[in-house]
Parts: sequence; C-alpha cells; structure tokens
Amino acid sequence: MIIGAAALASCSVSVPDPAVTTPAPAPSVLATPTVTPGHDADAVAAKDLPLSAGGTLAAGVPVEISDGLREAPGWKLVQENIQGQSSYVRKDGCKVTARLSLNQGALAVAGNDRASTEALFAYVDPSIEPASLKSETLRWGGDNDKPRRKVEVLAFNARPAADGTSFSVLARMFASAGSSVYVSAACPSPAALATAKADVANYLPLIPPGN
Repeated sequence: MIIGAAALASCSVSVPDPAVTTPAPAPSVLATPTVTPGHDADAVAAKDLPLSAGGTLAAGVPVEISDGLREAPGWKLVQENIQGQSSYVRKDGCKVTARLSLNQGALAVAGNDRASTEALFAYVDPSIEPASLKSETLRWGGDNDKPRRKVEVLAFNARPAADGTSFSVLARMFASAGSSVYVSAACPSPAALATAKADVANYLPLIPPGN
C-alpha cells in the first residue's frame, strides 16, 4: 500500500515489503552472534555508522532493532512484532511504530546506503523528494557499559497539521546487510514529537550483527 504525504502527517505507517519476507524478531537484547569469516563485526559495532560506512557490515547479516521503548517511562507496548512491526503509545497521545524488514535487495542500491534509503522512502511514498530528507541519528548498539555510538538515518519531518499534530519518520536501508529499519512517530504537538524522538533515540537502538 502506498501512503500519501497527507496521510503521513496524521497516522503511523505500515511499510510494505517489496517481496515476500519472513519477519525477524525485534529483541531487546543483542542479536545472537553470527559467524562471518573474515569480518570483524565487533570493530564495526564499536564505531559510529554513517551512511557512507554501510559497506563495512557483513553481507546478508541483518541489522536489528531493540524493543526497549516498552520499558521507557510513560510508554507501553500495544503491538509486538506483528510481521516485523511493533507499536508503542505514550500517555500524552504519542505513538511510535518500528518495523524491521528483511530481504530488501529489490530496493537496495549496492554499496550506497543513502541511495538505498531514499529508494525505501520513495517506495513507501513517491511524493517524498530526496531533498526533503534530513540526516539524523539513532543509537548504535544496546550495551550500556560502553560509550554511546550513533548510526546515521534519514528523516522525513512532515509539516505540522492545523491542529498541531506532528509526524516524523526515521529510516535506513542497510544495502550490504539486506535489511531496513523504519520508525514513525506521531504526536499531538511539535514539542511532544521532539521528546518522543528523543525517547526513540535512547530506547530503540539499532543492534549491529555480532561476530
């Protein structure tokens, strides 16, 4: 289903996959280690991951996403890993939906996570122009005993509606890994949206593949 920009401003988004996929679980802990000969996953996980560094990930090993927002103050889980998607609501009316998709080769631009992520946005809503996407960051890795790292994503921040309702989408396609993460947040006001996105950045880290 393709969702127009007007709809983006008022609701959360269920992201269609370009091919039939088997959704992966969204763990609140680090992903099960995966052995990839010749690849140092620990070294990749220990550094920030800008869009330009997507090629440092192992081919075919998905990046995952935490479900830690369920434990954040004021939030509760309302949908858990339905076709790779989980949803959360906050007592002030904010809603966050996070989706992990696998087997995304049909959208990926080899060696270029920025172009791949732009293609993901265009697939969800062709009216979203690449120039309207802004660079933002999420947390990279869920361990609390190490310095915080960041992973670069692209964000579409819709203009607030007349009643103040505000909406934002943060997404990244990991071309080498073959997976994508798509997080939408909708709130009653711009100020509430800003705090919701801060909670997302803190409690929904993206999980690097293990060694």
